Amino acid sequence: MQQNRNQSTGVVFVFLGFSEYPNLQVPLFLVFMTIYTISVLENLGMILIIRINPKLHNPMYFFLSHLSFVDFCYTTVITPKLLHYLIAEDRSISPKGCLAQFFFGCTCVITQTFMLAAMAYDRFVAICNPLLYTVAMSRRFCALLIASTYLWGGLCSSTLTYFLSALSYCRSTLINHFCCEHSAILSAACSDTTLSQLVCTVICTFNEICSLIIIIVSYVVIFVTVIRIPTKGALRKAFSTCAPHLTAICFCHGTILLLYCVFESRSSLLLVKVITVFYSMVIPMLNPLIYSLRNNDVKESL
Repeated sequence: MQQNRNQSTGVVFVFLGFSEYPNLQVPLFLVFMTIYTISVLENLGMILIIRINPKLHNPMYFFLSHLSFVDFCYTTVITPKLLHYLIAEDRSISPKGCLAQFFFGCTCVITQTFMLAAMAYDRFVAICNPLLYTVAMSRRFCALLIASTYLWGGLCSSTLTYFLSALSYCRSTLINHFCCEHSAILSAACSDTTLSQLVCTVICTFNEICSLIIIIVSYVVIFVTVIRIPTKGALRKAFSTCAPHLTAICFCHGTILLLYCVFESRSSLLLVKVITVFYSMVIPMLNPLIYSLRNNDVKESL
């Protein structure tokens, strides 16, 4: 057993990806390549539109531009390697390369969850305190919120990556996945993974609960405030304003809860991979559409 540890050299992870369906490798490559291309164009286009149009220089679009940036980064961390696995015979990756992919991917996921929470707070201030909106959501405060999401995401990801790097890994381990997700990396370990699993559980649970509390409290207060407004159509206007953000929240948090609380323990690995594809590729493609389809300012800029 000691000879199989990664304490020397020669350790590689071999990802199976979707290799159990050899006839679908090329079709899947074309589908995923199309989704990735659309996602990159949409998210970079959204960032460009917000940057060049002065009408979109407000807190809501400031947060949206950073959400597009995070979506672009996340899908770029995951998708190119998956495309490589679909057309190349060599599906191996070094432990350091795998940990690097995990670090950047995890940073993007945690940053996105708290960025959505910050956007919920922005909607709360805009609807519940419109007269103080420009003061409460100043450029400096918005920049501080965004910087905090990036720093917290990086800190949590660094902690998880540190505990993964402390493990010993078996040589030439086959991993039935297509990306360096936490449980996939743990499956390649030869040493005890209890501490790493505990740290991951604590960090993920804390982040999910905190971000959801911010979102739920913000929208509960928004709902209570709106139903007290005597103006006809106030509820419809508020819902129209918040609907894109609520949709993005349902996609993001719904998929996370589905993947790690339901499918991770008792469902097929294929289903886990399909859900991971949806989260890492489809959601980054959908988010710009969600925020722009009913947004006249974005349509005019486009």
